[in-house]
Amino acid sequence: MAAKLDPMSKMWVSFIGIGLMIVAAVIITYARNKTKGWIRLLLTLAALVVLIYGFVCGLLAII
Repeated sequence: MAAKLDPMSKMWVSFIGIGLMIVAAVIITYARNKTKGWIRLLLTLAALVVLIYGFVCGLLAII
């Protein structure tokens, strides 16, 4: 029961999804190269949450 989005809104939602996926990739790259221990774990979990939110935005843009 997704809300009907006009094409321009779908475009912006897809851009937000792409941007969030890029942010997740940057966070995970930084976490693996520059951090250790529990900070690495927290950054990895934050990147996972951002990636999932970006994925949902991408799905909303398709529907």
